[in-house]
Amino acid sequence: MFLIVGLGNVGKKYKSTRHNIGFMVIDKLCEKFNIEMNKECSTSIYGSGIISGEKVICVKPTTFMNLSGDALVYLMNYYKISYENILVIYDDISLDFSKIRIREKGSHGGHNGIRDIIKKINTDKFKRIKVGIGENKNIDLSNYVLSNFTKEELLILDGKYDDILKCVEMIINGKIVEAMNLFN
Repeated sequence: MFLIVGLGNVGKKYKSTRHNIGFMVIDKLCEKFNIEMNKECSTSIYGSGIISGEKVICVKPTTFMNLSGDALVYLMNYYKISYENILVIYDDISLDFSKIRIREKGSHGGHNGIRDIIKKINTDKFKRIKVGIGENKNIDLSNYVLSNFTKEELLILDGKYDDILKCVEMIINGKIVEAMNLFN
């Protein structure tokens, strides 16, 4: 079983913000594979389904970004899922807009959601898909990541979701190296 976690912030105010790209990918993944986000716990909304023959749980933490680790710990313990079967999808300002980078492990790179996950699950050895949101040095970082995508950017992202979802499928199928070679 895989735990696929998209990072973001809950609430309408954050729905189309750069920091919520993880939630946006989870929405597309659930749409493609007919997974209903119909379960709730104190830390998440989530749903289970099948992707590429594997049972998955798609998760949107409701803890807000900086406490994302709480959602993972709760669901890892509840479903007895090891860190080897965790995939986290999130935004990365160090990547050009809409670029994809896949990693098997690594540091938090300044991302507070990933920092909290590493701290709470006590390892950096979990799979990740980072989606580039670029950086605007003329705007304070927290204001930038909480700003909405433009209409043009949303159109570009619409064209990237197929690639991101293909990455998810490849990772679930044990082909992370192939996915890294194809998309990094």
